[in-house]
Amino acid sequence: MTKIDQLLTKRDSAKVGGGQQKIEIQHSKGKMTARERIAYLLDTDTFQEINSFVAHRAHMFGMDKSQPMTDGVVTGWGKIDGRTIYVYAQDFTVLGGSLGEAHGMKIARVMQMAAQNGAPVIGLNDSGGARIQEGVDSLAAYGEIFYQNTQASGVVPQISVIMGPCAGGAVYSPAITDFIFMVEKSANMFITGPQVVKAVTFEDVDAESLGGAKAHTSKSGVADFSATTENEVLNQVKALLAFIPDNNLSSAPFRATADDRARLTPKVQEIIPENPGKPYDIHAVIKEVMDDGQFMEVAAKYAPNVVVGFAHLNGQSVGIVANQPFYQAGVLDINGSDKGARFIRFCDAFHIPLITFVDTPGFLPGVDQEHGGIIRHGAKMIYAYAEATVPKISIILRKAYGGAYIVMSSKHLRGDINFALPNAEIAVMGPEGAVNIVFRKEIQAAGDAESARQQYIDEYREELANPYVAASRGYIDDVILPEECRQKLIQALEVNQQKKVGTPARKHGNIPL
Repeated sequence: MTKIDQLLTKRDSAKVGGGQQKIEIQHSKGKMTARERIAYLLDTDTFQEINSFVAHRAHMFGMDKSQPMTDGVVTGWGKIDGRTIYVYAQDFTVLGGSLGEAHGMKIARVMQMAAQNGAPVIGLNDSGGARIQEGVDSLAAYGEIFYQNTQASGVVPQISVIMGPCAGGAVYSPAITDFIFMVEKSANMFITGPQVVKAVTFEDVDAESLGGAKAHTSKSGVADFSATTENEVLNQVKALLAFIPDNNLSSAPFRATADDRARLTPKVQEIIPENPGKPYDIHAVIKEVMDDGQFMEVAAKYAPNVVVGFAHLNGQSVGIVANQPFYQAGVLDINGSDKGARFIRFCDAFHIPLITFVDTPGFLPGVDQEHGGIIRHGAKMIYAYAEATVPKISIILRKAYGGAYIVMSSKHLRGDINFALPNAEIAVMGPEGAVNIVFRKEIQAAGDAESARQQYIDEYREELANPYVAASRGYIDDVILPEECRQKLIQALEVNQQKKVGTPARKHGNIPL
C-alpha cells in the first residue's frame, strides 16, 4: 500500500465512524449521524475537518483494544450563508460519543480557534457523557471546554444544539453558551438521570419528563428553542445567525427590505385597548412595527410575561424586549427578569441595539416571589439595562408603574430615546391602588363611597397618570402617535448609530446573580 493509499484508507475509515451497523442504529432512532448533521447545517462542500486522525490513548478496561479515529467527535469549520462558522459534532456511533481526554481537547481547540478568528461556534451535542474508562482525564477535558466557553463568552456567539443525551458535567458547556436548541423527544439534559433521582429522592420520572425539550423550554428556561425534527432545529440555528454578528467587533448582517421606512402603523392603536385593564398580544405590536412583520422570538415558552427576540428595523438587526399584557398583565417576576437580563446582556455584548416596548403594572407580588428573591432577580434587569451601552430606545405603550417603569430602559438607566403614546400611564402605581392609599379617609367619609372613589381615580389619571408629567421633566423625549411608531424608532436608531459611551476602569462589575 502506497503512502497515498494509506492516507485515503484512513480518511475513509474516519468518515464511517463506528461502522455501518451503528450508523443504521442511529438512523433507526430518527437521528442523523454527526457528519450528516454538519452537511445539512453548512453550505454545500464548505466543511473543512481537522483532527480526524486523533485517537484516545487510554489503555485501562480494554480501551487499548480499540482506538477509533476522531475519538467520537467531528470538528472543523465551514460556511453558513457564506459566513465562516466553526463547528463540532459528537458522533454517537463512536464510543457512544463519550467524552474522553482527546475528544474534549478537540472541542476545546475548535472553540479557541473560533474565538481567535472571530467566528461563531456551534456545538452539536449527542453523547453518552464522560468516558468512565478515562477517569479524571475526561473530567479534565470537560474543565478545559468550560474554560474555553468562558473565554469566548461575549467575544463570539456560541450556540449549542442538543440532539441526543447530554448528562452530568456535559450540560454545563451548553449552559455557558448563548443559545440552546433541543430536538423534541430525542434530546435531553440533566445533571443526574432518572435512575439516580429515583434512588436519592424516590421520585419516579422518565428522561423526557426530567430533562426533555418541553421541560427545558417551558419550566427551567435552560433551552431557548426546540423543534420536532433535527432538520427543523438546524434551520432555526441558521435563522438565528441572520440576526447576530460574527464577533463582538463586527456588525450584525444587514437585511435589505422593501418595507418602507416611512410606513405608518395605525394598527397599533387598534391593537392596544383604551381600557388599561384589558389584555392584548404584544406580538401584534412588534410585528406591525418591524420589517416585513418578522420577529424571531427567543425562549417563547418560558416566562411569557416578558417577550424577547430579534427583528430587523429598516434592515438593521435589533433586539426586542417587551412586556406581554396577554400574560399576567405583563408583570415582571423572577423568571421574566432573568430572561430579560440575559437577553439584554447578549445584545449589548454584540452591539445589537435594544428596542423596548413597555406595558407593565409592576413587579409580581407574593410570598413565593419575595422568598424566591424577586429583589435580587429584578435587580438583574436594572443592572443589565444600566450596563448596556448599545443604543437603547423605548416606547411606553400603556402602563409603566413603580419600579417596573424605572427598570424598562427608562431615562434614569440611560435610555437614549424614550417615547410614550398619548394614553401612557406613568406613575408610582395604578390609579386604583394610589387612590385607595392617598384618599382612603376621604372615600370612607363620602356619602357615596364608590362614586367618590371613581372621581378620585379619574382625577389621578388625568393629573398624574399620563405621559406629560414625565415629559415635562425630560424623562420622556416625545409623546408620539401610534401610527408614528415605526418612523420614530427608525429615526432614533439612525441618530444613535455612532453612539459611544465610556465605562469605568474596572475588571468587571458584580451583577446580582
